[in-house]
Amino acid sequence: MIRRFRTSTALLLFLPLAACAHYEPRPLPMDPLVAPSLRAPPNAVLSRDAAAIDRPYLKPVALDLSAPLDANGVATLAVIANPDLKAQRARAGVSDAQVFAAGLLPDPTFSFGVDHILSGPDPLDNIAGALGFSLNALRTQKVQRAQAVAEARQVRLDLAWAEWQTACNARLQAVRVLALEQILANAAVSADASETLLGRYLKAAGRGDISPDQVQSSRIAALDARSNFRSAQTNLAAARSELHRLLGLPPDYSLPLISAPMPAPAPDADHLFALALANRSDLEALRAGYDAQEAAVRRAILDQFPNLDLTINGARDTGGNKMLGPTIAFTLPLWNRNRGGIAVAEASRGALHQEYDARLFQTRADIAAAVSGLAIARQQYEVLRAGLPAIATFAQASRRAAQRGDLALAAAEVAEQSLRDRQLLLLQSEQAIAEQTIALELLVGAPQEAWTL
Repeated sequence: MIRRFRTSTALLLFLPLAACAHYEPRPLPMDPLVAPSLRAPPNAVLSRDAAAIDRPYLKPVALDLSAPLDANGVATLAVIANPDLKAQRARAGVSDAQVFAAGLLPDPTFSFGVDHILSGPDPLDNIAGALGFSLNALRTQKVQRAQAVAEARQVRLDLAWAEWQTACNARLQAVRVLALEQILANAAVSADASETLLGRYLKAAGRGDISPDQVQSSRIAALDARSNFRSAQTNLAAARSELHRLLGLPPDYSLPLISAPMPAPAPDADHLFALALANRSDLEALRAGYDAQEAAVRRAILDQFPNLDLTINGARDTGGNKMLGPTIAFTLPLWNRNRGGIAVAEASRGALHQEYDARLFQTRADIAAAVSGLAIARQQYEVLRAGLPAIATFAQASRRAAQRGDLALAAAEVAEQSLRDRQLLLLQSEQAIAEQTIALELLVGAPQEAWTL
């Protein structure tokens, strides 16, 4: 019977160990071909995730990287495949684990000891055991869990804001790539025309038909045109590289894009600021962080009360006397009373309040500046577009006159270069309007389609 009792006791003591977690190593990959961030994501996986995506600013789409992507496809791909967002989503799982940990009660403590008699009249060994419970967790568990839930919500909202920023940045880079492709084509034509005109001037100078000053002016114009062409090449390569990085694609991946139409004019700044208050997840994350700090203040105030520990003691002394009784231990709140912790928690709450006010002020100012800048960009665009038909007509008439022999060919080419310069300015103006509109969408926290009055 005694042996069976000892066996049962041992099983009860080791039974909790059977539910313990065990360690499994997970080393980092050293082979670049094995690292997921260096491989193109499978098209089937992207199509599945894109069709099931659930974001207020994205529409589910059958994503196909072999087909041209529109703005929604670019933003969807950025949210799904961006490596930084993948890492941030993994880190967000830590906050969920912290919410789980905040809801757990501490394990009780158990102690057991035996004092063997080496000499003396008493025949028995002294045996003592104690089972202890900390009652502090019962008092602060609710507020501690509320703090962990608010902090986890803040992490999720920060992740949503990072996704929105990445989606807008990817769309902006796509607009930049499309515009720079047209700018590069314009610069290539201008560079070729300038080189051709310089060649004619050099031949004419060799015959003594023109002065050296005209040749020098043509040479400078050709050098400027070639420099503009090289700058456009460099800018386009940088924009493509940044777009591929945001989309989680290898640098040499071929990605066709679809150009978007000219965006509509923006509403007034006050309306957009009201939308920002309702839609910007970073502001909501600050509010969640403030809620978490409110819980931290409540917890600090609770911690000023005595900490209680309850212990059940059992013993048998050497004379065979058996004893059982409780022990209560607590901290006397005489000097400390957690006044330092309360002061820190309240000061942190005040700092968060000021930070939220500052973010609101900055948001209102940024939106107002973006709306004003966008209005100026549209005015400049309208001026450039209004003057384009007259310049185009003059360039066509100059070319016809040169073909008839009524006008020098160099004069016709100068007129056509003026047309290309105006077209370049118009392309740059369209690019500025598209990029500033996306920047305004980022500030508002919602796409332009949601700006309805």
